[in-house]
Amino acid sequence: MKMKKLASIFLSGVLALSLAACGSGGEKASTSSKSEGTSGYPEKPITIVAPSGAGGGWDLTARAVAKVLTETKLVDQTITVENKPGGGGAVFMAEYATKDKNNPYRLSIWSPPILINNDKKEGNSPYGFRDTTPLAQLTRDYGAIVVNADSPFQDLKSALDAIKADPTKVTVAGGSAPGSMDHLVAILPAFKYGIDPKVVKYVSYDGGGEAIAALLGGNADLIATDASAIGEYVKAGKVRVLAVSSTERLGGELADVPTFKELGIDAEFTIWRGIFGPKEMKENEVAYWNETLQALTESEAWLKELEANGWQSEYKNSEDFKKFLEEQDQLIIELLTALGMAK
Repeated sequence: MKMKKLASIFLSGVLALSLAACGSGGEKASTSSKSEGTSGYPEKPITIVAPSGAGGGWDLTARAVAKVLTETKLVDQTITVENKPGGGGAVFMAEYATKDKNNPYRLSIWSPPILINNDKKEGNSPYGFRDTTPLAQLTRDYGAIVVNADSPFQDLKSALDAIKADPTKVTVAGGSAPGSMDHLVAILPAFKYGIDPKVVKYVSYDGGGEAIAALLGGNADLIATDASAIGEYVKAGKVRVLAVSSTERLGGELADVPTFKELGIDAEFTIWRGIFGPKEMKENEVAYWNETLQALTESEAWLKELEANGWQSEYKNSEDFKKFLEEQDQLIIELLTALGMAK
């Protein structure tokens, strides 16, 4: 009887330990499951900032992204667009790189000025793309070198030869300030052609529309502008495009226009727009946007936005976008250095 009692006590103890172990394991599994559930991102409303006023390229891109993410239910949270103009993006960039650096619910839209403003000697931003987390490139455009329909320049080489012979006699214009995007697109082929870009006579206007007006009015011999903005003028017979900065020929009204490289000028320049997060985003947050933004670019709703705005799609995920930005940054520094405008 004594042995039976001892055996019974022993078995009870083993059973208790076994149940305790199971309880412990169950609790750990539950905690793990809860942790995975509560770390799900996003858990609250998201703001996409356009660092400009309403109606510009950054603003239109931000609103298109917010609209499609909401309509397709790719993001369940409310998405709002906020405009933060000032200094060509520099005002918001200072705030974003400091106050918002660990706020994953505040995204922003940018294009090459995020690089240019940071690389210029007299640039208006001490912060650049390395103070953010690049999430995705969404669209692409290219630069175009354009002349009036009755211009004596029949090709890019004749225009560059004229600049080389006497730069004071050829006025090149663009819709942005010296050292900004249009200026860099304008001097890129000249620089690669062996012309000192500092001697190129560049006149800046307040936007591409004014630069085109200057060309049509005879106040400029050439302009550098976005390829997507010039098609209607080509169709109307008002201008001719001498070359584009793309890697291959474009379609539509510009299908017959050669690239810089076709003309023996080893240069290209992509005018991209992309979406960025703050610098201190977590891996799971970046992974979320990699998956979500790729799905956005493959949706019918996004294709409609591209068509409505005359944009070309080019998706790069976070890692590929970051590599591309490093490459373009080196080109921009090279051009600004040649202009004597680099930091």
